Amino acid sequence: MDKEKKLNTKDLGNIGENVAIELLLSKDYSILERNWRFRKAEIDIICKKDNILVFVEVKSKSYKYFGEPEESISVYKENLIIDAASQYMVLNNYEWEIRFDIISILFEKNKTPLIHHYEDAFFPGL
Repeated sequence: MDKEKKLNTKDLGNIGENVAIELLLSKDYSILERNWRFRKAEIDIICKKDNILVFVEVKSKSYKYFGEPEESISVYKENLIIDAASQYMVLNNYEWEIRFDIISILFEKNKTPLIHHYEDAFFPGL
């Protein structure tokens, strides 16, 4: 029996979000929310840097047979995040600059995780 426990998708996602938080903090972002929900949507991380409100989608995978982690974010998912972000802004009376980022993390076996932070990864209405 293999001594290593294979992580399920939820556990891998939680680990990925923790890694993403560490990355953002190391880049001087202020974390405002984690796993903020609105209807069917969940925004993994809401943070702020240089007076820009940033909505971050974290995508983690343990393999890339079917593409890089960030490639699995659909237009439908982007639209859910954009709708939730709009609601967050209304609830917090926020009317300034925003950005949508993706943090992609690949946890391949016996390798250092590959982390990519894509700023301005997608835009409302495009």
